[in-house]
Amino acid sequence: MASRDEARCASAPRAAVAPASLPPGRDRRVLLGILLMCAAGTLFPVMNGLVQVLSRTYPSEQIIWARNTGHLLVVLALIVPRYGLSVLRTVRPAAQLARSILLLMSTAMFFFGVKHIPLAQAGSISQMAPFFVTLLAWPLLGERIRPSRFVAVLVGFVGVLIVIRPGTDVFHWASLLIMGSAFCYALYQIFTRRVAGLDRPETSVMYSALVGTLVMCAVVPFVWKAPLSLADAVLHGCLGVLGASGHYCVARALTYAQANVIAPFQYWQIVGSVIVGWFVSGLLPDLGTWIGAGIIVAAGVYIALTASRAPRRG
Repeated sequence: MASRDEARCASAPRAAVAPASLPPGRDRRVLLGILLMCAAGTLFPVMNGLVQVLSRTYPSEQIIWARNTGHLLVVLALIVPRYGLSVLRTVRPAAQLARSILLLMSTAMFFFGVKHIPLAQAGSISQMAPFFVTLLAWPLLGERIRPSRFVAVLVGFVGVLIVIRPGTDVFHWASLLIMGSAFCYALYQIFTRRVAGLDRPETSVMYSALVGTLVMCAVVPFVWKAPLSLADAVLHGCLGVLGASGHYCVARALTYAQANVIAPFQYWQIVGSVIVGWFVSGLLPDLGTWIGAGIIVAAGVYIALTASRAPRRG
């Protein structure tokens, strides 16, 4: 979710120079950005695979708490020594609270849903978030959508229908939770854009981790189950580290290359989900999931590659 947090794939204009005139080291920076995005697409499936493993024994609420608390500890260690408690100062507290709650809802729905469906299927459905962002950016941010991009969104939804196949024996209600997770994550991205020019990025990162942790600290005492072994305790702790590391990779990737260049590589997460899902359950996606995932990727790549040509608000 996972493929999910602070990175904002904002549209960026294409470079006006030919590749031969790029400054020295530019190609290397773009390659590094791509590698970091692929690294994130590996870390998130590993985290989700651990969620599936832990969900066999522990309540989802406890796993969500571990995910948020571990992330908060990483954020505190990295941000507070540099910025102090002033990092909590925000000019849009309501927006920060809303985006943090949306992120928690997205995480919760994904963690509850991934208990019941294969990881590759969940990973494919979760990639609907960019399509939701494309649709929501017009009414909420005033960013108009080109007809061709709207068609790409519809094609993406067709791909999801092929993956979940409602009305058949393959369909599972948990697929709707993953779609709800993608929708909440899209709203989270919209609210993140709204505060981007007002609050520093570190403030947004801090609120995302802090609010989720506080909410789950109020819930987890009612469902707590002590780890049965040291290994299980370590797996709980790894959730936050993997999630925070994945989001860091995405954020760093966006500093090395334009969003529309590296965004297509986020779909490596589907490949990572297939590999991790096979290790966790021994299952590989069926033909319908492969076809649906391919359609989702194709539509998503089209939207990413045309982002720089999208009409601006007006």
